Amino acid sequence: MNMAAEDQKRAAAGAAVAEVADGMVVGLGTGSTAAFAIEALGRRVRDGLAITAVATSERTAAAAAAAGIRVIDMGEVAALDLAIDGVDEIDPWCHAIKGAGGAMLREKVIAAAARRMVAIADASKPVEQLGARPVPLEVLPLARAFVARAIAELGGAAVLRTDAAGAPIATDGGNPILDASFGPIEDAAALAAALSAVPGILGHGLFVSEIDAVYVAGTSGVECRTRKLPSRNEHAS
Repeated sequence: MNMAAEDQKRAAAGAAVAEVADGMVVGLGTGSTAAFAIEALGRRVRDGLAITAVATSERTAAAAAAAGIRVIDMGEVAALDLAIDGVDEIDPWCHAIKGAGGAMLREKVIAAAARRMVAIADASKPVEQLGARPVPLEVLPLARAFVARAIAELGGAAVLRTDAAGAPIATDGGNPILDASFGPIEDAAALAAALSAVPGILGHGLFVSEIDAVYVAGTSGVECRTRKLPSRNEHAS
């Protein structure tokens, strides 16, 4: 990653964290971009901001605690005020692919529980159409081969995520991750519904309704883009 991209992520994260107010319960995402949000939020907490955070991964929980942020278990809260997270790709309708950090299921729960969700992105993440990046799937270990077959029937190709030594990478829940490539995604909502209907897929990284806005940082500064309406599919009809 070049420094320009790092600076962009830091700027976008700072803009998103500016939405946080005293007393909020805030969901914190997982990944390299979300790490900048934790850094920025930690500075505000040290300056006197009183908030509580819920983390989408053990890695995020540890980083937030180290930054001085009070973290509670996600099972203790039914609703959150705000969720902040990075994206792998995001289109003008705020449909997004997430999960490069391996926490897509917990991120989906936090997003659904939040009254508002904002994404943060550098200039490389906005796209006109999703699909250049694979859709991560958290799957039951016993369903791995079946899910791979189901993905093929949906027109995709699923690959087990492994580390540099070739060992499967597991989520915090102990489940394997399949990265499913579909090529250009014409109907994100339909694909999301199809993935949710496959037995054995515990969660997927296709977000079609959860994100309300995205802070995008580029060479000219940070822009807040709200979800474009109507949706891609309504627009096409």
